[in-house]
Amino acid sequence: MKVCLAVLVLCWAVGAQAQWYMFPVEAARGAGDMWTAYDDMREANWKNSDKYFHARGNRDAASRGPGGKWAAEVISNAREWWQGSASGRGHEDTEADQEANRWGRDGGDLSKYRPKDLPEKY
Repeated sequence: MKVCLAVLVLCWAVGAQAQWYMFPVEAARGAGDMWTAYDDMREANWKNSDKYFHARGNRDAASRGPGGKWAAEVISNAREWWQGSASGRGHEDTEADQEANRWGRDGGDLSKYRPKDLPEKY
């Protein structure tokens, strides 16, 4: 009986404090948000909108919780590493993308990166 009570108290304490079981769900949904932003960027095909969609994808993913924020950071870092090494893009462009990524993850105002006349759909 004491063991059962101890397990119940432990489960309640861990569940109430950390909600660790939600992390994978948040991460999966955050990855979906990143994909949606990428898909929207390709669909919009709007000049100078890259940084906006970076920030938006990261913001949407991070709003899911710690798992979403983690997924946004991992996906953003992997994408920038791959593009930097495979495509030969300059360090300045990669750093500007990463700044937009951080801005979005930290909940910054997206209007900073939103290009003029980008349709409201986005």
